[in-house]
Amino acid sequence: MSIRTNILLRVYLAFGLILVFALAVVLQMCRLQFVQGAKWKAMASKMSTRYETVEATRGNILSVDGALLATSVPEYELHMDMFAGGIVDDKNFYSKVDSLAANLAALYPDHSERYYSRMLREARKDSSRYQLIRRKVTFTELKQIRKFPIFNMGKYKGGLIVLQQNKRILPFRSLAARTIGYKNENVKNAVGLEGAYASYINGENGKRLMQRIAGGVYIPVNDDDDEVTAKDGADIISTINVNLQDVAQKALKKQLDSVQADFGTVVLMEVATGEVRAIANFTRTKDGSYEERFNYAIGAEAEPGSTFKLATYMTLLDQRKIDTNTKVDIQHGRYDMVNPRNGKVFLHIKDAEDAGGVITAKRAFEESSNVGAVKLAYPAYVNNPREFTDALYRYHLNEKNHLQIPGEGQPLIKNPSSKSWNKLQSIAQMAYGYESKLSPLQMLTFYNAVANNGKEIAPIFVKEIRSMGNTVERFQARVINEKVCSDEALAKVRGLLEGVVLEGTGKTVIKNKLYSVAGKTGTAQIANGSSGYGAKDAHQASFCGYFPADHPKYSMIVVISNPRVGSHLAAWVAGPVFRKIADRVYSSDLELSHPPVNHIVGNTTMPKIKQGNIAAVKKVYSKLGIKPLYASANTGIDTSEGIPYDEQKYKVGIVPAVTGMSLSDALYALGNAGYKVGVKGSGVVTTQSISAGNAAPKGSKIFIELQ
Repeated sequence: MSIRTNILLRVYLAFGLILVFALAVVLQMCRLQFVQGAKWKAMASKMSTRYETVEATRGNILSVDGALLATSVPEYELHMDMFAGGIVDDKNFYSKVDSLAANLAALYPDHSERYYSRMLREARKDSSRYQLIRRKVTFTELKQIRKFPIFNMGKYKGGLIVLQQNKRILPFRSLAARTIGYKNENVKNAVGLEGAYASYINGENGKRLMQRIAGGVYIPVNDDDDEVTAKDGADIISTINVNLQDVAQKALKKQLDSVQADFGTVVLMEVATGEVRAIANFTRTKDGSYEERFNYAIGAEAEPGSTFKLATYMTLLDQRKIDTNTKVDIQHGRYDMVNPRNGKVFLHIKDAEDAGGVITAKRAFEESSNVGAVKLAYPAYVNNPREFTDALYRYHLNEKNHLQIPGEGQPLIKNPSSKSWNKLQSIAQMAYGYESKLSPLQMLTFYNAVANNGKEIAPIFVKEIRSMGNTVERFQARVINEKVCSDEALAKVRGLLEGVVLEGTGKTVIKNKLYSVAGKTGTAQIANGSSGYGAKDAHQASFCGYFPADHPKYSMIVVISNPRVGSHLAAWVAGPVFRKIADRVYSSDLELSHPPVNHIVGNTTMPKIKQGNIAAVKKVYSKLGIKPLYASANTGIDTSEGIPYDEQKYKVGIVPAVTGMSLSDALYALGNAGYKVGVKGSGVVTTQSISAGNAAPKGSKIFIELQ
């Protein structure tokens, strides 16, 4: 074979191999495109796109009077596609970028116009499709930004990419913060209303299609077909009253600061409905300040002390073991219980104060005598303790209230089958509030039953759930016990509770002339671990009761633990908080402080009009459509606006009479007469430092006191 032929054969062979290889490539491309195309397209799409969760806007938590206690405020994170449809051309971008920078600098002066211009230009140079512009942008700011140059081109042309996030805020900050609670993915147990009603509040999350771009960054795909809209959460209407909550927190915190206690709690509840109007909890921190860190009202079960005597006396009276006038020798507050078998003392009982010798059971209750409670209960039940403990179980004191919010403490009421039951002393100890454990709200629930004509109901914190303005669910208090005791026993224990305030331990601090209060003080020693009780042990002071005593509308408990300054007695530690809150509640509740008045037709006497801002009075009465109920013939009386009044002219330099006026009217009158005013107290003016009619230089300061 010639050399030429050999070369040609090799060329043909190489060409054949190339042709076969090319054919194989073509066949493989066809197989990938037509046979496995769908598979690889799906895989590619999966690798370059993904769905991300769009958080739903959580529902609001509102007070019973409509104020926002917790709400979600939208916050936005802004990015920019530097090559969006409207700014692909350099001319369109660079002709407006400086104007955009100027607007951003004007809205956010923490950076200069030069900074924003450089940042935008460098992002353009780097071909960024997802340049961060700003985090934590408010809705109001976003509305402005959408009008800025470039961004005002629209959703797709201007390159503005908006990511919404929701920020949870408490408009009243610490007000009822522990009861409102919070949502935290890292916290296993639910906290407050936020946790308990999360399934309603959270709503339903949506989803957004995101696409990966250079650098591994994912940006939203602006296609509405690839998004699932989030559904907003439902609103929770709580039973909390904002004004009463504020009063409760301030009164409690002020007393805690004064006595330097470890912690304190207060709960205000409406008697008939069980709706909790205010609940406050404060813990002493290392620096001596107070914060809401734990809901003691529902979670801190402890020996209640003398407030438990209500259950003891109710049982004794209901079972006719005693009457309120039964005599008992309290031995001046010192009593040693002796074991009859060996003659040894097994229990020392003492009272906080010496209330005398032989007194009635009623007086023993009013003076909170531990000796009296033991001497009445022990002989009645020592041989049949179940008769006593079964009654406590019928009151459901051994059961949780199954509240709407989590964290309720487990009550402890012993019985003869309990491992720690002591045949000699358990009945005696339980009679005055030891060897038992209840949370403050569990104790209040029992007292509330007495105020509620014997009907025991579980407290509630949520009144209603609403979605899009429509009621989803309404809540009413669950009835625990239709009747805790007989009507006869109920009347007697109500008399005992009223006596505590009228003649007993609550007389000095809580008794007042405006309205009646019924309740019981309780001062309990706090056991120090295995060492038990000693003279230097801490104390827990409480007062639990209701008001007005003759027609109860509110019940309340105040508990303060380990006061370090001043007296440890409940009347002086917990009593002032109860009194201050009750006073404010009474003065703000028109049903209590201003009962309906029957107007007699044909009245011909002039109603008393306080001479303040008459123009304001006329305007209000006119808007209300109030007309005079009589015709007055007195000269100088103007009834042209339908309101009888006597116009008073204030002369500069002559002090006007402001006694009996409200603060606003007094300020109006004294101000028109040319005086400065110093104010003390609240209510109506009772005294003024310079008597009416006296001359005083213009600009003088007049002090007024209100009560």
